[in-house]
Amino acid sequence: MITGERMAAVDENAAALGVPRKQLMESSGHAVARAVRTVAEPGSSVAIVAGRGNNGGDAFVAARFLDDYSVTTLLLGKSENIGTEIAHENWEALERAEYDTREVTDSSQFDLPDCDVVVDAVLGTGISGDLREPVATAAEAINAADATVVSVDVPSGFDANEGAHADNGVDADRVVTFHDAKPGLDELAADVSVADIGIPAAAERYVGPGDISLARPDGRDGRPNIIGGGPYTGAPALAAQAALRASAELSFVAAPDAVAGEIQGYSEDLIVQPYEQDVLTPEVAEDLLETAEQYDNVVVLGPGLGTDDETLEAAAQFLESYSGRVVVDADALEVVPEVETDATLVCTPNRGELARMGGPDTDDLAAVADGIESFAAELGHIVLAKGANDVITDGERTRISRSGTPGMKVGGTGDTLAGIVAALMEHANPLDAAAAGAHVNGLAGERLAETQEFGFLASEMLEEIPAALWGETDE
Repeated sequence: MITGERMAAVDENAAALGVPRKQLMESSGHAVARAVRTVAEPGSSVAIVAGRGNNGGDAFVAARFLDDYSVTTLLLGKSENIGTEIAHENWEALERAEYDTREVTDSSQFDLPDCDVVVDAVLGTGISGDLREPVATAAEAINAADATVVSVDVPSGFDANEGAHADNGVDADRVVTFHDAKPGLDELAADVSVADIGIPAAAERYVGPGDISLARPDGRDGRPNIIGGGPYTGAPALAAQAALRASAELSFVAAPDAVAGEIQGYSEDLIVQPYEQDVLTPEVAEDLLETAEQYDNVVVLGPGLGTDDETLEAAAQFLESYSGRVVVDADALEVVPEVETDATLVCTPNRGELARMGGPDTDDLAAVADGIESFAAELGHIVLAKGANDVITDGERTRISRSGTPGMKVGGTGDTLAGIVAALMEHANPLDAAAAGAHVNGLAGERLAETQEFGFLASEMLEEIPAALWGETDE
């Protein structure tokens, strides 16, 4: 099963893999035509009611596969306002080939022909809520018609993310949905079939530009709290700066007073909150917990923290008590397997840390992705295992990011990753944020490797994060 939002990401990933949306639309339209043939004999009359998006484009294609039927295609709106180039091309193909096409620019002008079958292709998976004009009038006429209603992907008015159906939505007799079932379709009083339209499994398995689109922020928000520093100072500074580059509004670093000034010196953009002890202790952790709960911060726990016994005890105490969102990295990962927590954790171990936590011990993480998935299921948390290929899993769903370069073996790239994921968790669910964060981090490294190969630094990746996050588009 796949949500509408995730389906859009998979479509974009497929295009990046070399399967263009135009080809997918052709396959989708053919599937719709096959569905019509199952409910009506050749020679029957078919009315296609189409919107201006790709859902309508699928139906325009279907019309070309129904030459042995009497087909009328009604477009709700002006053809010049069709929203995508590929849908517009398929509309123009119908016009040039002299199919019966009509534009409906006013709901009062909507006149559904007498027909045996209505193809509902008005709204697709990206729309939710009650229908508005002219769609509401069209849906009312479709529901009142003495015809079999075939809906394209989902009935118009159906929310493919939440499974809700608008009160004035189309009541379909048959739904032909694409690639995979959508949540809630099985609860409709309709015959639902899933059509394989040629999307490769890799479009779901491998992280791509669609995953970035799914998690991409549309504004600045969030104030991640990085708890780190002590023995090491660069790690928390890199994580905090990466969060800012990935859209965080502010970025806080909680660190021992002895190193707070040094951390602040890395960037004037950071807000460093010093505490008196030399390392993180249970007493300090209690204070930090209160702050995190008060502001519902996404917390990054671990960069540069060290492995002092008191510190590990404090990290465990924090996780056991916190119920928010935490990216657990570096030294703090050691305590996760023994901790019981209500927090949402994204754990970001490298190969060695993964093995020490009890996960697979291998250089080729992608080859043991199923084993990492099983480990995440047992652990009860999301795992973002860092390697030549990153494996991201919540124990049920697993994705692999193939971005990155050998030059990213330089120290600090894991810290930038932690900061990016923390920022994206303000906008996206944790698994999507982790997958997109891994890919963005790798793309930032790739951009530097184009000119510096093995000579760039993690701090230089910071400037590449915005371009990797907002500059990625499908081919």
